[in-house]
Amino acid sequence: MAKTAIDKLSWLVKLILTIFFDPLIQGINRILRGKVIIGILWIITCGILGIGWLIDIITVLVRKDITFLA
Repeated sequence: MAKTAIDKLSWLVKLILTIFFDPLIQGINRILRGKVIIGILWIITCGILGIGWLIDIITVLVRKDITFLA
């Protein structure tokens, strides 16, 4: 799978972007990866009502790529 521009960012930049702009950025990232429905749902519900937002922050902190809702 091709890496997107978001995948190539440094760890600290990813953490800051995740904390402040996660629903929009991760929604767009999911759309770019071909998961259009999940991406749109992510943007509309603000990261699946905050649960996805917390999962994304944790995955950035532990530096793992968890594919749950990815």
